[in-house]
Amino acid sequence: MFISILCNAAIVLCTFFAICHHLRTVSMRVLFRFFTVLSNVLCAFASLLVLLCSFFGNTPTPVLILKYVGTAAVSVTMLTVFLFLGPTTKSWKELLTGPDLFLHLICPLLAIISYVFFEQIELPFAVTLLGTLPVPFYGFLYLKKVIYTPAPNNWDDFYGFNRTGKWPISFLAMILGAFLVSVILWAI
Repeated sequence: MFISILCNAAIVLCTFFAICHHLRTVSMRVLFRFFTVLSNVLCAFASLLVLLCSFFGNTPTPVLILKYVGTAAVSVTMLTVFLFLGPTTKSWKELLTGPDLFLHLICPLLAIISYVFFEQIELPFAVTLLGTLPVPFYGFLYLKKVIYTPAPNNWDDFYGFNRTGKWPISFLAMILGAFLVSVILWAI
């Protein structure tokens, strides 16, 4: 119980301070374009709810499901950094220093540890679809803003998912990867 409280408090505080640190150099509008930020905010919100519930008794199942979804989302963030962004951009140092160290690695690891060892409950397999949902929701937004929105309101392809027009492959790979992460978290 104490370790769960510690992990969840650390997730909330680290996410808050990482976002505040980023806001010193970019606007909130720019910062909240990134799945990394959105997934960490979702996970921090779920962690805050788990933390509050732990002080008042049992944590309700919907809160634990939200924590599962947030954990799956930050796990996708972490794996994307290590399996795609790091190797393709060769900017490991940039991806794993300062506030990004917390958003890309520390908070996801804390979320996985707290969920797997302290908050996991038996859930039906269908819940894995909920764990997958943040990725296609964000994917459709990213696709719209990168490919279908004309300048100057479009976004740069900052993740590189549309390099040489390969967005259908990237889109499918991210959804399948998110589903795999959800299934693994569910199965543990």
